[in-house]
Amino acid sequence: MSSELHLKLDYVNAYRENRLMGAQYILENQHLFDELVQICFSPLDKNNHKACWILEFISYEELIWLQPYLNFFCSSLKVLKDESSIRPIAKVVQLLVKSHYKKNENSILLSEENLQDCIEASFDWLINDVKVATKAYSIRTLYILGNHYDWIHPELQIILNKDYADHSAAYKAVAKEVLRKIERP
Repeated sequence: MSSELHLKLDYVNAYRENRLMGAQYILENQHLFDELVQICFSPLDKNNHKACWILEFISYEELIWLQPYLNFFCSSLKVLKDESSIRPIAKVVQLLVKSHYKKNENSILLSEENLQDCIEASFDWLINDVKVATKAYSIRTLYILGNHYDWIHPELQIILNKDYADHSAAYKAVAKEVLRKIERP
């Protein structure tokens, strides 16, 4: 039997307005959020990537909704294999890490284990064959994390310098920006 959420997801497509409408529906029906998060990390679900697209948009509005799911979310990052699912989730990871270090009353609190999962996933996405947007999000996430973990910036520098010539202009722009920040005394 198809759930209310699955029926909605069947009609979501890649158009931005369409994804926004899907996110708006969840924002207005918060009871569906739990199921949405589950579908995001169910790679065999045909709507997996659509759920990830919607989660990204919800994260811009209500990132705090993820707080009770962080252990599941972070430990499940490695199950994602489809590029269409990984890209939006890489953006959500960036938002979570940024929020964690902001330290305001609505910020996300990641455990040490959550942070390690985010570091591992971001490095995996950076060195594996994924599209440039995912790599760009991963570079920016690792830069933020590197301000708190001494070993990350040197590793990130090595990877960015080594891979620089083999990538697109978009990758080079982000790599250059981050390398400049790292190398600044």
